[in-house]
Amino acid sequence: MAKAGDIVKIKTIKEELKGTLLPSLDPSLLLLKLESGYNIGISKKEVQQLRVEGKAKLEAFPSLKAKQKNLPGISLIVTGGTISSRLDYKTGAVKWLSKPEELLAVAPGMLNIVNVKKIEVPFLIGSENMVPKNWIKIAKIAAKLLNKKENKGIIITHGTDTLHYTAAALSFMLKNLNKTVILTYSQRSLDRGSSDALLNLTCSAHASLSDIAEVMLVGHATSQDNYCFAMRGTKVRKMHTSRRDTFRPINELPIAKIDEQGKINIINKEFKRRDEKKRVQVDATFSDKIALLKYYPGADPDILNYYINKRYKGIIVEMLGLGHLATSESEMNWLPLIKKAINKGIIICAAPQTIYGRLDPYVYSTGREIQASGVIYLEDMLPEVAYVKLGWLLGHRYSKEKIKELMLKNIAGELNKKISEKAFLY
Repeated sequence: MAKAGDIVKIKTIKEELKGTLLPSLDPSLLLLKLESGYNIGISKKEVQQLRVEGKAKLEAFPSLKAKQKNLPGISLIVTGGTISSRLDYKTGAVKWLSKPEELLAVAPGMLNIVNVKKIEVPFLIGSENMVPKNWIKIAKIAAKLLNKKENKGIIITHGTDTLHYTAAALSFMLKNLNKTVILTYSQRSLDRGSSDALLNLTCSAHASLSDIAEVMLVGHATSQDNYCFAMRGTKVRKMHTSRRDTFRPINELPIAKIDEQGKINIINKEFKRRDEKKRVQVDATFSDKIALLKYYPGADPDILNYYINKRYKGIIVEMLGLGHLATSESEMNWLPLIKKAINKGIIICAAPQTIYGRLDPYVYSTGREIQASGVIYLEDMLPEVAYVKLGWLLGHRYSKEKIKELMLKNIAGELNKKISEKAFLY
């Protein structure tokens, strides 16, 4: 009887397949990890023959220590995610690497570019489990490393699901930035031949030495292993569940294109430049009494009563089109409860559900009506970035008027007065 962890050859009505059996929650299906690394489900009714050919072994993962070389120094912050994991074939579960040096073995070429001075591991978690206190911890470690003369920059490895939230948080929490802060990832675990970690880490190493003093996300620009984009931390978003080039710049061109050989082509010249005379300051605070809501047709405004009763301080609403939701023409009129929430001291902001483009409350009467109620229209700011920014500002206990002012002030490149046509679906 074949068990999870067995290497099997399966003959079905249509084809022959070979791979490793994984645990299946559906008794009618066999779950097989193919030699290519992909998982497929096979109906047991279609199986004509199944032969066990051996046991999958979780081989010791190679480890590579950074050797002292006459190269520029950087430091790594390892936080978890797929880039820090590998598959356990017996359980089907993902396991963390046993030591951070194993990450270097994936991209040994990094050590011909930079001297890794220090590897910090504040925690190892999937990015879906990230909370604001994790952002604060990363920010404090990052600032400490950036203020060391031995470091020319830092690279932070992170899971993909909430990587753009962390990038936005660090963009606001690290003030007076003097060097490059890179966040990178892998959509496919390190034990897969198609892992994107190699190129992402190599390009990140090159980017960390650049003249760009920004919080940037560096990752595959295409589905091929040819080059990466460096994208501003407040203008990037995960746009695909599984593609290696999942992260795309939104409403902005990427800052740069980077290849494996270290060639850096600047695409967007609007960036802060390296100045190692500066000293990075940590401004890491966050209020957890904040929500991100998506408006949809028929959405019940009574949800706002929940946040009023729970004494929330801020709400970002992803609105339709140019910044619309149901008002006086609808039986689901949101305006009375929006006004109630604002009168209770809750700051309500509008962000574009369309992701691309800019809100404009002046085109239609609906937008003007919503804005008149006290809602702040956040122009082209991404909803996730708006959530992070508002939570960060509320953590400072500024006055309501000051927060309104700062939400519309460009602090970390989160607002663009002009959006290039080339930036759409770049």
